[in-house]
Amino acid sequence: MRLALLSDIHGNIQALDACLAHARAQQVQRFAFLGDLVGYGANPAEVVERVSLLTEEGAIVLKGNHDDMAVRPPATVQTVGDSTATWTHQQLSPVQRLWIDTLPFTQQLDSVLLVHASADGPELWRYVYDQRAAAASLNAANEWPGVRYVFGGHVHLQTLYYRGATDGLMKFTPQPGVAVPVPKHRQWLATVGSVGQPRDGNPQAMYAVLDTERAQLTFHRVLYDHYSAAAAIRRAGLPEFFANRLEEGR
Repeated sequence: MRLALLSDIHGNIQALDACLAHARAQQVQRFAFLGDLVGYGANPAEVVERVSLLTEEGAIVLKGNHDDMAVRPPATVQTVGDSTATWTHQQLSPVQRLWIDTLPFTQQLDSVLLVHASADGPELWRYVYDQRAAAASLNAANEWPGVRYVFGGHVHLQTLYYRGATDGLMKFTPQPGVAVPVPKHRQWLATVGSVGQPRDGNPQAMYAVLDTERAQLTFHRVLYDHYSAAAAIRRAGLPEFFANRLEEGR
């Protein structure tokens, strides 16, 4: 099976549509959305509608921290992420908010565990930025029988970790479009990047494809009209900072 792994769309319908088209050209057979469908971007309702329709084709959808905030916006704004939660809440229909609220934090698919942040307390939204956090996530994933792969998002970067013969974890940054062998005799953890808000200085959208039959993982970057996505943020009256982020990939 060829499984497309998409995370952190953040209300960016332009980036989502580009990644969906790219993934279909890669002949993917199933989609998995790893959370944060909304937040920051100008088209949360359109993104939720698009993704929810894909569940009719068997797509898996998880809840992210921004999805949770969109259902129950914080009473006071304390972080940058909090600042768009109330606006996003108002853009979503009651049916969409209910649908988001019922999404799971994790999903196991054979030897694959899907999560938005870390498998170590998925509801705590811990970031997997380094080997230590990746090891904690992999250790927690041992509670799911048969899991050899953990895939998540949340950090908006594409990174791959693996555990070999020893307990130590190796980390490397993959090259876009290059298939990486991920044999099952090792444990693997990947952060698949952000569809709608890359933060590595490159505005191209990110996602990954897992080929379970060949045991290969391929990270992709996808060109899309990020200037239109930024313009939509400005038209919506959202903070200029979020538009600048899309244009600069930060």
